[in-house]
Amino acid sequence: MPVYEYQCSGCGHIEEVFQKISESPLDVCPRCNGKLKKIVSQSTFHLKGSGWYVTDYGGAKAGSKPKEASSTKSEKSASKSDSK
Repeated sequence: MPVYEYQCSGCGHIEEVFQKISESPLDVCPRCNGKLKKIVSQSTFHLKGSGWYVTDYGGAKAGSKPKEASSTKSEKSASKSDSK
């Protein structure tokens, strides 16, 4: 169940609430009965390790050879065999 934060526009109190996604947002401050506004807080969820970066996808792997180098190498070996 996610944690939502609300800030009162009257007294500035910040309220953290466990709520289901389907529940309606709170609108009354429990301290002063002022109007609450949902705020966006910093997440403590971090993606760490390999496989979570843009540079890890779609490119050549660290140990693999680029396609151009492998085709050039095969062309060189073909020209050597033709000269014999």
